[in-house]
Amino acid sequence: MERVTLGSRIVAATRNLESVRVFSATVPGLRRLTGGGENSPDIAIWQGLLASLMVMVGSWGVGWIPSSQESLLSRSKYLLPLRVETLGVILCTLLLALGSMLLFRAWLRLRQRSQAAHIDPLKILRRAIMAWSIPLVFSFPILSKDVYSYLGQGRLMHAGLSPYKDWVSQLPGWFAQGSDSLWAESSSPYGPLFLMYARITYFLSAGVPEYGVAMMRLVAVAGVLLCVYAIPRLAVHTGGDGAWALWISVANPLFLLNMIGGVHNDGLMIGGVLLGFLLVYNRRHVLGVLVAALAIAIKPIVVLVLPFLGLAMVARDAKFSTKIRAWLLTGAVAGALLAFLGWTSGLWFGWISAMANAGGAAFPYAPVGLLGMLIGWVTSFFGADLHTVSGIVFSLFRLGSLALIFWLAIRKPAGPPLLYAGYGLGAAVVLAPIIQPWYLLWLIPFFALSRRYPINWERALYVLCLLLVLAGVVDQISVGQWFSLLWMRIFAALVGLAYMVYLVFLDPKTASMFGADPLRTLHGARTSCRETRTETKTSKRKISRRNEAAGS
Repeated sequence: MERVTLGSRIVAATRNLESVRVFSATVPGLRRLTGGGENSPDIAIWQGLLASLMVMVGSWGVGWIPSSQESLLSRSKYLLPLRVETLGVILCTLLLALGSMLLFRAWLRLRQRSQAAHIDPLKILRRAIMAWSIPLVFSFPILSKDVYSYLGQGRLMHAGLSPYKDWVSQLPGWFAQGSDSLWAESSSPYGPLFLMYARITYFLSAGVPEYGVAMMRLVAVAGVLLCVYAIPRLAVHTGGDGAWALWISVANPLFLLNMIGGVHNDGLMIGGVLLGFLLVYNRRHVLGVLVAALAIAIKPIVVLVLPFLGLAMVARDAKFSTKIRAWLLTGAVAGALLAFLGWTSGLWFGWISAMANAGGAAFPYAPVGLLGMLIGWVTSFFGADLHTVSGIVFSLFRLGSLALIFWLAIRKPAGPPLLYAGYGLGAAVVLAPIIQPWYLLWLIPFFALSRRYPINWERALYVLCLLLVLAGVVDQISVGQWFSLLWMRIFAALVGLAYMVYLVFLDPKTASMFGADPLRTLHGARTSCRETRTETKTSKRKISRRNEAAGS
């Protein structure tokens, strides 16, 4: 009985919220934020802009900023109230968590509204991506502080050291300059082209972190632009839905918050690979391989897609000898460019050994990382070296991923090259000792461009993206030592989870995208409540009549 009553109260509250939304749609000043017809995608764009502005302001209080003497903003009198005062830190934590979730709502509603609108969906998506990205350009790094590791490796290069052989922790004052201690004693996973850019960035910024972050953010923005350009055009060749692929991959808040807000180079890496495939599909084979090789020189992990880039040059039913010629062309062109960049940087092919030893910073929540550390820990009781054993486990799984990629490349009948490139890259990610939340972003375009998937898979992806963003917000809050980091994380988690529950189960507009129908469900609860009350009254009347009959 109490549960039914609670359900009726929830449905009443939900309908009241919907009434407020409908009323606000009639107010000119609020219409663009909360109201509007279902065929008005501008409303979702404005809501997303508001969310991005919230994230931007929140990052000024709890985003990552180094404490080094060279920093221009760490002691700014305008930002100190947001970073050192309790009210400011709480407010910024609220804005960051709530803004991230609100951006998800805008993203979901953009899909619904653009489907109802009689406007080119690609035009709508480009406007949304631009509007939501601009505030993030002016935010402090969020969800990760890897950008300071980029700058640290540029400083290594500037000092004449090799990021593949030397560590950021060898530099004086490295911690105060913001580098993550997790990567401070690990080989660089980046290619020679990006490391040369990091060196130039450190030199031009003169060690001022804000200038360095701004230059690195140019890389992130360039990656977004490449993806926006390549994805719809690739869909023409793969037969996919370009608008849906662009929406679920680039307009996705997980992508924007991590690539632009988090200042990652992964967007440029993936954008370069996608552009390489596009050029190859357009019969510009050599140029396509050169562009893909540049992507490898950003982050070498995508060297694994080269076999499938070669397959994109030939027909699916081509002879094996024809495929070999395509692979030889791909390897020769890519190898020549990478050798030139290696010679120019002085690093040559040091990234190969760095990739082979990437388990030095294994994450315990990566399945292979956890398994390797567990086996190493168990064998250490019998005299074995923990790191040696775990390294062997990591190497075996790397060999397994390479074997799977080899099989995908030579199997008959040959599969779609772009989709199989996604399979191969996915195997490398899943079987690696390190998995970061934004690694999912490497894979989404490859799968989204190939075909549409069952609705339940899409819903699972929505939930996964929500959880990954919230996990990043909670885990990567930066507060002073005089604040309780644990309580700030709990506060951010509660805010984010509350809004997530509302989005998934209660929101009259977005819940349907997760398979829920709150109004129908809760209306059923009210109906059940009424029926229960009616049955109770009827039972009481029957009992009363029986008592009267017995008394007489």
